Amino acid sequence: MTENETADGSKEIEEQISDFLIKIGSEVYLLECQSYDDGSMAIRIAEYAFIVARQFAVWDIGKATIPMPRFTVIYVKRTEKTPKATTITFTFPDGQSVDYKSDNVILEDLTKEYMIEKRLFPYIPFYIARYEKDIVSGDDIDAAVDDLEYFRNEIICLNNEGELSDGEMADLMRFVNTIIMHITNGNKNEERLVNVMGGRIIETQTEIWMKQGMKQGKAQMIVELGQEDGLSDEAVLNRLQEKMGVSLEDAEAYLKLYGKQPV
Repeated sequence: MTENETADGSKEIEEQISDFLIKIGSEVYLLECQSYDDGSMAIRIAEYAFIVARQFAVWDIGKATIPMPRFTVIYVKRTEKTPKATTITFTFPDGQSVDYKSDNVILEDLTKEYMIEKRLFPYIPFYIARYEKDIVSGDDIDAAVDDLEYFRNEIICLNNEGELSDGEMADLMRFVNTIIMHITNGNKNEERLVNVMGGRIIETQTEIWMKQGMKQGKAQMIVELGQEDGLSDEAVLNRLQEKMGVSLEDAEAYLKLYGKQPV
């Protein structure tokens, strides 16, 4: 779920940011997941934020504008020391002081029903971490299985209703299983838990390339047929979004790539 950019600095981000870097419209969000606060979270967020901001910086001779991303620390677990907010205070030689602050998200405060109601899809994979002790060394994992079945059924319903595309549904289930396999590390509970979300989903790089090629081919066909039928650009964009489950931004990119430009 980390967004890899082709702009300068992308390699650094891929190597140093292990959680989420998401761009929605013009806003960039840096989400860092943490089990417990170790005292270094604020400084790490500052480091990551500057790496991210570098991609979107605007500069000229003698001046640079560096737009800092929005950030949130998501605490999978809670202790007495877990802070409610993370604050980074920048101080400057002229005496100016600026607080870069965000409220933290404590996953234990969120119910599974709330996550689905508010469409908090990035949080769902980490929900299972509240059962870590049970699924690592315990024999009773029925509660964990029940909650996973709830998420699976709700995700399938959202897919049927068109809120999640097939790809988004598969990715979300895959992320859940990735967290499960990380926690269980191959123990006796792993197979039962991953099977709730449809078992292990492993794609080779060749399969990924084939899927990408098929998606591009489908987009090209939709654009070309739509223009041959005399549809407006707006109608073609709507068809791309409906048939492929892509965002408007992606649909516009396909139209620009495969559409006939007016003479």
